[in-house]
Parts: sequence; C-alpha cells; structure tokens
Amino acid sequence: MTSEEPTVSLVDVLEEDEELEEEASAVLAGSDSDHCSYPQGYVKRQALYACNTCTPKGGEAAGVCLACSYKCHEGHDLFELYTKRNFRCDCGNRKFSGQQCKLHPDKEEANSLNKYSHNFFGVYCTCGRPYPDPDDPVEDEMIQCVVCEDWLHGRHLGCVVPDCVELQEMICESCMNKSPFLWTYAAHLAVPGPTVAAEVKEETGGGDQANTTLSPPEDGSKPDLTDIRSKVDDVIEPSCKRSRQVAEPSCKLKDLQESSQKRVRSGAVFWPSAWRSKLCSCNDCQESLSEAGLSFLLDESDTVLAYENKGKTNEQSQQGHDPLMSALDNLNRVQQLEIIHGYNDMKTELKDFLQRFAAEGKVVTPDDIRQFFEQQQTRKRSRDGAGRFYCP
Repeated sequence: MTSEEPTVSLVDVLEEDEELEEEASAVLAGSDSDHCSYPQGYVKRQALYACNTCTPKGGEAAGVCLACSYKCHEGHDLFELYTKRNFRCDCGNRKFSGQQCKLHPDKEEANSLNKYSHNFFGVYCTCGRPYPDPDDPVEDEMIQCVVCEDWLHGRHLGCVVPDCVELQEMICESCMNKSPFLWTYAAHLAVPGPTVAAEVKEETGGGDQANTTLSPPEDGSKPDLTDIRSKVDDVIEPSCKRSRQVAEPSCKLKDLQESSQKRVRSGAVFWPSAWRSKLCSCNDCQESLSEAGLSFLLDESDTVLAYENKGKTNEQSQQGHDPLMSALDNLNRVQQLEIIHGYNDMKTELKDFLQRFAAEGKVVTPDDIRQFFEQQQTRKRSRDGAGRFYCP
C-alpha cells in the first residue's frame, strides 16, 4: 500500500453504513412494504420505483409502490425515485402488458392524475443523465426540487448551494419562472441571494402596486439596515394600527409586492425550514396556488422532511415491539438470565474473532463466519456433555 493511497478505517465504514441505513429507514419506513398502496388512492407521499424491465424507455412511464417493488418486481431492473407526492401505484395496469399485480390485481387501466417525468426512465436533471452516472467524473450531490420533484446536480442549479441543504427546500429556476409570484416571496423569505438595485417590473397580474427600488439616501450615506428590516417585518406581519384600518385581512403577497426589496430572478432558490407557514393563505392566494397546481405549498406536512420524520417514528415504534424481547417476557428469570449471558458471551467472542482479521488486514469471508458459528455449536455441545452425570 503506497503512502498516497487513501485509507478508511472500519469505524468510518460502520458510521457511513449507519448513516445510509438511517436515511433508507426514514424513506422506506414511511411506506408499507407488505401491501400495495393502490387501495389508498393517490397517496400524499410515498416511496416509488420505476421498472425498466416492464416499462422500458420508449413506452409509457409508470411507477410502482414499495411493496410491489418487492413482491412483483423482484430481480427486475428498478429505478429508485425516492418519494413522490399524490401518486397511485401503476403496478399491473395496462402499461405492464398483461402482467398483473400480485398484491392487488383489480386495478383501473391507468391513473389519470399521476404525474410523470424523465425520472421514470432513469434520467435526471436538466442534463438528462442517469444517477449514478458512470461517464461523469465529477462527484456532485443531487438536490430535489419540491415543485417538479426532479433531481438536479448542484452545479446545474445556477446558484451557490448553501450549507445545511438537507434542512432546506429547493425550487428550481424553471418552476420559479412558471409561477412568477414565487420570486416575490423569494426576496423576503428565501435563503439570501442576489438582490436588485435597479427598478424591477413586477409580474403580470400582480395588481396596481408601484414598482419601487431600494435607493441609497440622497446625502450619500449608507442606508439604515435597521430601518430596512423594520419595513420588511411590517410588510410580512402588518402592524396593529394597519390591521385596525383594514376591515378584511390584508394579502401578505400584495404587501410584499409593494415593498422595495427585490431579488434577481435567476437560478434555483433555497428556502429555510417553516417558510411555507409564512405564505399568504387569503382566498385569492389560495385560488392562485390551486390554479398553478401549488396548493401543497400551504401544507407543511407535505415536505420530505415531515415524511422522513414520520418514517423514523414508525421505525422507532416497531423497534419498541422487538420479537426477541417479547419472547423473553414469556420466560422465567433464570431462563432470561441464561439467554442474556449466552448472548453477551457470543457477542464478545464474535468481536474478538473479527478483531483478529482487522489486525492482520484480512477480509472476512462467509466461510469464516460459518466456521465461527460451527465452533460455537461445538463448544455448546461440549458444555452440555460436561454437565451430564451417569450412574454406573
């Protein structure tokens, strides 16, 4: 082994495996692995897969639930789609050329409300490449847009990816431009990006608000940031005085549009946690969001983070009903102690056994593990034999 060759400790490998296992558990534990989700209708959010074996590129896009990926498509070439919202399992419908779903065969020919993208054929991002991409030498994380739910490379977002991105939500530039009012929210609620220092024309249909800009004082001094923040806060949360003057609750979006704070309309936008709770939910805005297909933005439980937290809770609750612990409850105290001591002895011996391989730099093979447990059985039989007494 050369000095330049990177080394990875067993602890590093175990920690990485544990992180991946926790992430997978968060995604999969939020979905049912035993029953097809089709009877539930269009599920709010669930883990999905596309089968390249049954519905290859060139045909119709289709998605299958977690349980069907196990029971109906075992051994097939599957594309992992992570999670999608408002989707109904397609497994076994007309897109699968006569192949029936083993878990729920009685299905309609198609699910007309499902939304599909190129992800269902194993390609992602604006570059339309697979992930992982064997021809891409650049290691780059992929981030999911919360609107179109496509996955994009960090270098193709048109902006700097902020720290702690896993705690934030991202809307790609294409989706921002399809709903221009999101840029108004972005100027006030999103992770800071480039701001506009010149007059910016508001989006069409935004009302009769004036086009304003943030101008420096006439005496040439720097603008008072405290005054600017107080004006922004007043726009997002109207003062009590304004509330008394207006009979109906004011529209937060219109108030923001009238403010002087602008943002360059370019690149993806990252949003901090709880940003959805600050969106306007007046009747007009709810109607606008519905027309744009964005009503889910008013639902904080729609987020992937909320789904993952639900999965972690389910996982912890299942761990609370450990079959081994349930079995121990049915034994008397002496039997419980014998099993616990036996388990601890085996755990210690297995640890010592594996440490010898680590010290010698050897790879542990299945035969090595099999030999270990055979030795355990031999020792157990020897102990049992030593405890027997025979009369002559």
